[in-house]
Amino acid sequence: MNDFTGNLSKLARISHAKSRSISAENFKGEAGKGGMATEGTGKNCARELGPGWKISPAVVIKPGEVFELAAIDGPGVIRHIWITENSPQNRALILRMYWEGNDKPSVETPLGDFFAAADCQEYRQLTSIPVCVNPRRAFNCYWEMPFKTSCRITLENICDEDLMVFYQIDYTLEDVPEDCAYFHAQFRRVNPLPYKSVYTIVDGIEGRGQYVGTYMFWGVNNDGWWGEGEIKFYMDDDGEFPTICGTGTEDYFCGSWNFDVNGKYTEFCTPYVGMYKVMRPDGAYRANQRFSMYRWHIPDPIHFEKKLRVTIQALGWRSGGRYLPLQDDIASVAFWYQDTPATNFPPLPSKDELEII
Repeated sequence: MNDFTGNLSKLARISHAKSRSISAENFKGEAGKGGMATEGTGKNCARELGPGWKISPAVVIKPGEVFELAAIDGPGVIRHIWITENSPQNRALILRMYWEGNDKPSVETPLGDFFAAADCQEYRQLTSIPVCVNPRRAFNCYWEMPFKTSCRITLENICDEDLMVFYQIDYTLEDVPEDCAYFHAQFRRVNPLPYKSVYTIVDGIEGRGQYVGTYMFWGVNNDGWWGEGEIKFYMDDDGEFPTICGTGTEDYFCGSWNFDVNGKYTEFCTPYVGMYKVMRPDGAYRANQRFSMYRWHIPDPIHFEKKLRVTIQALGWRSGGRYLPLQDDIASVAFWYQDTPATNFPPLPSKDELEII
């Protein structure tokens, strides 16, 4: 059994793992067969050089097409995903991952949201442990994704134009311990949130596992501060009240006092948590601002034995020092591991319901 956890303390240990990589230059990740293409998006550029000179660096995905990025027979572990594309709008591509031959995805989310960058048209550097976004739209993921028999990863183009996608999926073929759980990521959006409603980040998780991260893209429809709402983790036998209850939205994302420094929202980006992008009309408290926030529970995973539900309130302020339930545009991706591949995701919103305007 290999100890495949990727960290500096393990790098000197000899392993029986076999390194493989899937890209447009080696669609099946086969040993010794990278760069053999004779047809591809770079064929004309390489016309004077011939095979081996970047003939197939990317793929073109047509409108409505579901392209299979990877189909891998296990056991193995996805270790790194790099991807970039040329879509003219946000949320034009839907990423899905399937474990062990399941016909229901365990990961289903717009591409940018998966990498904590819903509004990827406007670049901001994101530097964290499991995810980074580099110039200009280079998405990178280091979440560890073990599987025992098979893995399948797809991209669906839901926009009206051909899209060019560059990608590389790095993985190892190796034994996977029996107690390894499956990686999951689920997207949700409500726009606008009904008055006095609570936003659900994830619900219906059944099994045993650990919750490992939250990404939120929050569009504020009121003037003033918007982040008084509490996050709540209802686990196992919890009823009306949760086991874990936060104290405020900015507190959950490890900030404080409205993320405010000298009257302005202040971005920050750290290994495990950040509020790294603000789309702001005036930089202060006017309506129609949007925020990208991430919280990775890597040193502090939230363990559950039977089930899990996660919610967050949207609260601002009104007259008389009273809370104001907000009707904001809220989207999220929940990240977790569980002992079986999930089969009960809610339907993904339609193309128009996904659009960021």
